[in-house]
Amino acid sequence: MAWVAEGPSSNVGKLHNPWITLEEWLGWYGGIVKECGLDALADLEAARLLDSMVRGKALDVTQAERMLSGRFSLVFGAGPSLEADVKKFAEFPHKEEFAVLAADGATTALLKHGIIPDVVVTDLDGPIEDLLRVYALGSMLVVHAHGDNISRLESFLSLVDCRVLPTTQTEPFGCLYNFGGFTDGDRTAFLCSSVGVRAIVLAGMDLGEEVGPYSKPVGLLTPERLRVKRKKLRIAKMLLEWLAKKARVRMYNLTSYGVELRGIRRLNSFGELSRVE
Repeated sequence: MAWVAEGPSSNVGKLHNPWITLEEWLGWYGGIVKECGLDALADLEAARLLDSMVRGKALDVTQAERMLSGRFSLVFGAGPSLEADVKKFAEFPHKEEFAVLAADGATTALLKHGIIPDVVVTDLDGPIEDLLRVYALGSMLVVHAHGDNISRLESFLSLVDCRVLPTTQTEPFGCLYNFGGFTDGDRTAFLCSSVGVRAIVLAGMDLGEEVGPYSKPVGLLTPERLRVKRKKLRIAKMLLEWLAKKARVRMYNLTSYGVELRGIRRLNSFGELSRVE
């Protein structure tokens, strides 16, 4: 599918999520900045760069709405359960019922099974060659700006024609959107909650102490990076549980292993969805 920009937009001061306010999100964001030692000014610098690079070419949220509204939206995170969950989905006979969304590195596991995600939500931390591949095959890329990925934004956006849906974790402006959420996985769920999906179905979202190989290769995880990664996973868990409380959108967890998420019903198979919906 060829994605086309729909003209200029201005998202100044708008949180694009009907269930939460900008003030509520900025409260979360301020706490996350302190907890993780983030540089809020660097986040703003990255947001300004992304806005300047894609302005006039960026996709509009209405295109995501047309793709996802009214559908089961299957969100694949990059946790330890990912391989098992992708295999389970690949063997499911009614895959066409789902819109498939990948959180960054989960794209690689999906490609191994011949599955092209409809949407990839990424801060460009995953394998760039796989992101370029699915982009060429028609996946919508939701590209996120934060203080640690400024150089990756510059290099990646020089390789594509900038038909991406751009997001920030700061107060949005220009053509940038903020749907809520912090890590690629929970941000994907927040995006789904914003565009009228039938239900959000989580897979590969373990959110425990173990880090999946599609999230960060073990060889790259120093003790300090592992500590930070685990902290981010705990934040993702809290945000998903908060979203389940706030949004009037059904949420299910099909992750094979991992932690329980309060307010999100655990299912064991894709076939169970037809019995609970």
